[in-house]
Amino acid sequence: MNNFDGATNIQNLLQFGEFGDVNPSITDSATYTFMQAKTMTETFQGEAEGCFLYSRHWNPSNKYLADALAAMEGTDAAWVTASGMGAITCAILQLVNAGDHIVSSITTYGGTFAFLQNYLPKFNISVTFVDITKADEVRRAIRPNTRLIYTETMTNPLLQISDLPLLRSIADEHGIKLVVDNTFTPLMVAPCRHGAHITVYSMTKFINGKNDCVAGAICGSHEIINSLVDVNNGTAMLLGPVLDPLRSSSILKNLHTLHIRMKQHSFNAAYLANKFAEAGIKIIYPGFSNHPGHETLRKVYDPQYGFGGMIAIDMKTAENANKLMEKMEHEGVGYLAVSLGYFKTLFSNPGKSTSSEVPESVQKEMGMSEGLVRFSVGLDNDIEMTWQKIRKSLFETGNL
Repeated sequence: MNNFDGATNIQNLLQFGEFGDVNPSITDSATYTFMQAKTMTETFQGEAEGCFLYSRHWNPSNKYLADALAAMEGTDAAWVTASGMGAITCAILQLVNAGDHIVSSITTYGGTFAFLQNYLPKFNISVTFVDITKADEVRRAIRPNTRLIYTETMTNPLLQISDLPLLRSIADEHGIKLVVDNTFTPLMVAPCRHGAHITVYSMTKFINGKNDCVAGAICGSHEIINSLVDVNNGTAMLLGPVLDPLRSSSILKNLHTLHIRMKQHSFNAAYLANKFAEAGIKIIYPGFSNHPGHETLRKVYDPQYGFGGMIAIDMKTAENANKLMEKMEHEGVGYLAVSLGYFKTLFSNPGKSTSSEVPESVQKEMGMSEGLVRFSVGLDNDIEMTWQKIRKSLFETGNL
């Protein structure tokens, strides 16, 4: 059981605006003035504390959000990016060079898979994909030039659970880093407290919760974050995926309700999961004791946030999945849309959407049914009414 309460850490931060505003002031500047020339020089050299030089590097609004995220994760520091992929790619590229090797979970977000499989070979960086739940497979994949293990706490879209303490022990055996995407499980799990060297997020999802912006985050030690924004060789500084300060301010306010939202997402997902199971629908839900990763998740999760807002059902064929999703949207269950963590329920067929970058042969290898429907369960106040709409949709499409 995890007794670390990230929500309390966020709430204990005192972040006032410049005039005592209860919400921190929003930075509306790209550049910052110095009263002494030598302070500018020291700032560029990374030797000045509390100074800002240019908003691509740091700005006060982004620093407020980064500090809150570090408090939530229990890390020394954090840095925010303009997208989740910006966070993932910067974190990985900071750790590897041409000729290096990565071991990654084969079950991962489609954009991440495409970056690892299709983009990194341009730089002579190779990747071996493994079943991340099999320690022997992970160990066998590691080579002398391996620099990191990459996974997701709860994998997308099959909802496998990574054993973070075990993966960290494997990483330590070989002197490499463990990088974990925690997008599906904020507050439920704090990966850096259970072995990860770096935690990455798409804040677009649960953390922001409103699907009104795209953003990402990287959490880790001072050494890691400072290396990312180093003016001479920091990947984040030089590639420039900076988050707009207006968006930072908005996300920071939403972050303070994350603990309430995650509890409701989890409650509603558990309710629907049980209803699907009772109806005889094949379902993937980490909260069930027969889920292969259930006990692994219980070792690291915070029980007050449940088992998360993600579930998946198997309609066997893409045709069945499409009919059901269209009917559910018509009935008002939610939206046939990609992404997750929204206050409305979202559902999609991953093989034809968020995992479409993964070749069909690989989808079959990882055990992804072509009829898989992934749900990000929303914040519905009357979840029984939602189930009745789903049940009607199942019945009228011949799936019940």
